[in-house]
Parts: sequence; C-alpha cells; structure tokens
Amino acid sequence: MRAAVVTEFGGPEAVRVVDAAAPEPGARQVRIKVVAAALNPVDAGVRAGVFGGAGARIGLGWDVAGTVDAVGVASAWNVGDEVVALVYGTAKPLGTHAEYVVVDADAVAKAPGSVDAVHAATLPLNALTAAQALDLLGLRPGQSLLVTGAAGAVGGYAVQLAAHQGFAVTGLARAGDEELVRSLGASDFVTDGVAGGFDAVLDTAVLGEPALAWVRDEGAYAGVIPQAQPASVRGVRTAAVEVGADGARLAELAQLLDEGVLSTRVAEVFALDDVVKAHARLAEGGVRGRLVLVP
Repeated sequence: MRAAVVTEFGGPEAVRVVDAAAPEPGARQVRIKVVAAALNPVDAGVRAGVFGGAGARIGLGWDVAGTVDAVGVASAWNVGDEVVALVYGTAKPLGTHAEYVVVDADAVAKAPGSVDAVHAATLPLNALTAAQALDLLGLRPGQSLLVTGAAGAVGGYAVQLAAHQGFAVTGLARAGDEELVRSLGASDFVTDGVAGGFDAVLDTAVLGEPALAWVRDEGAYAGVIPQAQPASVRGVRTAAVEVGADGARLAELAQLLDEGVLSTRVAEVFALDDVVKAHARLAEGGVRGRLVLVP
C-alpha cells in the first residue's frame, strides 16, 4: 500500500509517499480501508521535527474515515462497517495518510450518516480536542466562555459544543470572521479580549498568558498544547488538553453532527500522491476548514 511518511525533518518537501506492507490487525483492533483523512497542524509539527524521532520512519495522519476491511479477535466491529477514528501518536510508523490503517477497536465510532467521508474525516481529532478541553474547564450552563481562534477547526467545534451545552460563548477571531463565528453559535464576538471578563477561556489560538488575563479571578483556562499552559495566577485553574482516542465519545460527536448541532468544514481535497502540495497549502496559512487527503 501507499503511505505518507517522513524519514528526515523539514518543510513540505520532506514528506514522501512510500510503498509499505498493509498492517494486520491484532486482538481488539480493526483495519480500516481509508477513504479520507484530514491534514492537521500536528502533522506539520511532526514533519518539522517538533516532537523528535529523528532517524525513524514516522507515519503522518491522525483522522480517518473509511470502511472496516479486517478485524482482529475480540473486536465488536464487522467487515464493511463505515467508521471514523482517531489514531493517536506523534511517532507511529504508519498513520492515516495511507491506504489502510490499523486502529484499536475502542477508538472507532460509526461514521456519521449525514455527511460523506471527506467531511467525516475532519471530525475525530478536532472535535475530540474541543470536547475534552471543555471538560477540563468544568463550566456550568450560563457561565461565560471565551474561545480564542473561534474561526479555526478546533475553535469552531468548541463554539458549537459550548453553545449546545448552554454556556454564554464569545468568539475571538479576526474581524472578517464575525459572521462565521456567530453562525457557529457564539452570542458575542470580539477581536481582542477583556481583562478578567470571562469565567473561562478555551485558548485554541495558543495565545498563552495574554489569554489568561481575560479570565476572572478563580476562573479557568484550558489550552490545546499538552503541558504548555501558562502558570496559574489570581487563583485561575490552568490546564491543557492532551487529546485521547475515545470511540464512545467520538460516537456522541458523530451523533451531534447528524443532529445538526455540529457542522464540518472542508477547505480543499488533495489526492494522497499530492500530499506535498497539501502540506505546502497548509504552510501558507489562512485555511478555513480542513485540508483532506484521499488515497
């Protein structure tokens, strides 16, 4: 099978499509024939060497939408099931940017029925990150939340989920994104924060200490870069999400997508063989929605 990997770090040109043996599922695993897989900023970080691993072949891709084509023992999934999944890891030998990927069975969820695989592939990493980050904040309905980077992929899901959970959501983004952010469910929109103005901040834009200043005393802050949250001040709880594969939670998010609570955004679709072009487009910035690869 073909798979996108890096063997040395660098820019988009460091990504190579290689021939690799199709992986075989072990116990409590399934193999998915990939129909679509999103390209995320974490893939660019892996490619650039942000997470280390020099000298090894590292597979790219965390999100997958596709069809189960082989199952290991003790798996509740069946060949032919249409599924989505998160394949966690910054140093895995093969990722989802491939023709086939093996996934732990408990990381898999039934694919949403309301969208095609290209759109479904944008759900796992970004929506799970948003949902698990909101969990860290521990907000109650009616409390105020500022989402930075509200027009981005994680931020957009965070706005939708937070509004659905009954929080008073303010989205922070560039002025030109106000209509989009409000359409996602934000009741207010700002292009800059307000000192001490919110019960909590979900900092998907990775602003750090400036965003911490916008939390009220003894409020809460959550970041999206593991272990990179700013130090606590004024009694503010600070944490950062490290997304975890969770098939049951992913199934809930897929159901919310089918119910219209969540919406997906695809910016552009690339063939797997054009993965270098996709990385180059991501590096240009200004992408609204996710780039998606199809084998």
